Amino acid sequence: MTTAKREHPFVGKYIRPEVLPHKMCPGCGNMIAGNALIRAVDRLYGSFDKFVFVSGIGCAAWVPSPHFNADTVHTLHGRAIPAAIGIKLANPSLNVIVFSGDGDLIGIGGNHIIHAARRNIDLLVMMINNFNYGMTGGQLAPTTPLGAKTITTIYGNPESPFDVARLIAEAGANYSARWTVYHNALIEKSVEKALKMEGFRFIEVLSPCVTRYVKFNIGSLEKIMDLFKKQTVIYKGENQEIPPGKIVIGEFVIRENPGYLRRYGMMREKAIKQWRKS
Repeated sequence: MTTAKREHPFVGKYIRPEVLPHKMCPGCGNMIAGNALIRAVDRLYGSFDKFVFVSGIGCAAWVPSPHFNADTVHTLHGRAIPAAIGIKLANPSLNVIVFSGDGDLIGIGGNHIIHAARRNIDLLVMMINNFNYGMTGGQLAPTTPLGAKTITTIYGNPESPFDVARLIAEAGANYSARWTVYHNALIEKSVEKALKMEGFRFIEVLSPCVTRYVKFNIGSLEKIMDLFKKQTVIYKGENQEIPPGKIVIGEFVIRENPGYLRRYGMMREKAIKQWRKS
């Protein structure tokens, strides 16, 4: 007796059937963000051809590898960005997307992502922010909100977290945005916009760890989704007054600066012309 292959009803051709059902915790938003990415790619390209997905270590890193039916690189903890840069420089025709978590990208790999944004490297980075190191037990992370409880700060976090989307915008990225898993349609539109741009593009998706962070601080998935529904405000500019307790989402910067590859190409042509004259 043979068993028919299972296929996702909406994004089947993009998901490896042998890995379904996925192993994320019940209520985890990682696959919501992954689904939004797939839908945007499907609308613009219709396939994963000419795409490479790179991830580091962590819960979110398991979304592209092994789930995506595409070329994927599952690399060392904190090293997704440099691996992706190498792939893009080796083959500029590829769409290289980094999909990983906050611990991997801004904690262990913080130095890499800041300088990639500064250099405006031609990558799209999706960072799932679950507010802690979820896969290794729920420890304090550089994105854990002030006062929040984790397994290593049982009386509350005394440290101010990074405002990652703003940090990347200030570092020099062409595009930086933040959404929550409640705003899945906006994530999809944001990915679609970012895919049409060059340079460094960054999308942060707030998706609190239901197994660790939500249990310690909020209580239930229903409460966190209600929080995202009622306590978020769309960013409208630096002069915007934000009421206390509100979560700012939206697009923090949209630029049309030349990406690294275009700038490098211009410098290369200039160097060749000077060499030929000498």
